[in-house]
Amino acid sequence: MKINLSFEANQSGTELHIFSCFNKTQEVKATKKADTKKAEKVLVHSHWSEELTESFEHSVASKHYKGECGELFSITMMSGATALIVGLGDKTKLTKEILRRQIATTYKAVSGKYEDATLHLDGFLLKGHAEESITAMIEALHMAAYTFDRHLAVKKKAKLQSITLATNEKKTVAKKFEAAIAEAHIIGECVKVARDFVNEAPNILHSETYAKEIEKDVKNLKHVKIKILGKAELKKEKMGMFLAVNAGSAYEPRLVHLTYTPAKATSKTKHIALVGKGLTFDTGGYSLKPGASMMNMKFDMAGSATVYAAFRAAVQMQLPVKISCYLGITDNAVNHLAVMPDSIVTGRNGKTVEILNTDAEGRLVLGDVVNYACDDKPDALIDAATLTGAILVALGSEVCGLFSNNQKLADSLLKSAKNADEYMWQLPIIDEHKNDIKALVADLKNIGSNGNGGSAKGAAFIENFVEPGIAWAHLDIAGIGDSQGHLPYCSPKGASGLIIRTLIDYLKNV
Repeated sequence: MKINLSFEANQSGTELHIFSCFNKTQEVKATKKADTKKAEKVLVHSHWSEELTESFEHSVASKHYKGECGELFSITMMSGATALIVGLGDKTKLTKEILRRQIATTYKAVSGKYEDATLHLDGFLLKGHAEESITAMIEALHMAAYTFDRHLAVKKKAKLQSITLATNEKKTVAKKFEAAIAEAHIIGECVKVARDFVNEAPNILHSETYAKEIEKDVKNLKHVKIKILGKAELKKEKMGMFLAVNAGSAYEPRLVHLTYTPAKATSKTKHIALVGKGLTFDTGGYSLKPGASMMNMKFDMAGSATVYAAFRAAVQMQLPVKISCYLGITDNAVNHLAVMPDSIVTGRNGKTVEILNTDAEGRLVLGDVVNYACDDKPDALIDAATLTGAILVALGSEVCGLFSNNQKLADSLLKSAKNADEYMWQLPIIDEHKNDIKALVADLKNIGSNGNGGSAKGAAFIENFVEPGIAWAHLDIAGIGDSQGHLPYCSPKGASGLIIRTLIDYLKNV
């Protein structure tokens, strides 16, 4: 989809013109002494053109339009062009997320009907936050336009191919507006890349092909180095937990290690490590999942796709921060070689682990990869994983769970989530959680004594492999990785791409 910026609000050749409309509540004077004053909502549209105002007033149906948030109203203007009015409700309550959601809803309503459209920015931009408003809207267009149709004989191509952003603002803001659009393009494209990886079938995207796709993708990125560790290298690194998960697989494991060093890096340049769980499919191993629970387990690599997308965006934005990205990739299959319950393995840092449940495998992979990432002594280390079903029970399908050993890092991530209009909630790791994963016959066990506090105990397990002095945060995205269709810029089914924007914001502001 092509998006252009124009400082001519009159786009006469466009099929569709999209305008905003607000409302406010005001008192209506009583007509009789006995009557009490009544309140009613009136439309606010001072930013409309004279033609649109006249066309609207001549429409009989316009009398019933209230400009409520999400309320769409279509009319034919005097010129013959179609105008679509997008209700945004009370202007004093307008936020970037409202813009994001309403633009996504509008796109879905018109993308199959028109080839081109003009979005009139005046009236959509938050006062004092014009660039952020533009970025939010373009993000919404990219995310709402996403489809995963590569395996369909007939592709689902939207009719709408061109959108012009028209404004009456002075051309002196052109560079700022264009920069906002460019940033949104990068974010939208990186969310698409992550969604494509997560949505791909597991017989196509396994550990070996996934690593190759990443290697191919980074060839176009500047200042990036890539190192891929296979089974032999993991053995040398003594990653016993990672190798145990891979034992039943038909494919070799892969640890993809990416490093971005900005052009003007100095000894004072911040260094952030991102670690992602990349289970391309999870059967549960010998602790086999029920059939219904095994569906969509191709999504178990969403953590790796999430951190890679954030890494990719940061590189394209040329952010002045060094970033190391580590993707621990395998599947969790079951055969005669697969690791058995009651097995004891040794992690990279020398701690022994009793595997009581082979379906609690993500923490085993992450433990070794997180420990490997600590070698470079980053200023902060953030891992993302579809780790526990318990987080879905605790927080639902909209909220990312956050665990951390460093409150400053946790606060920064929570602030970035707020900036990105994404939901994140911090949860504790207490001594009782830590004590419950201690084993009698090994240093640790990979599950607690019961299912209570499952997400916290999973995080507590990973923390055992974080080296002292490293600020660490764990993002459990098991609830949000799979779109539930509750957001208009997410597909009804498939990868959501949520929390990528939060990580990008964090990397921008670290």
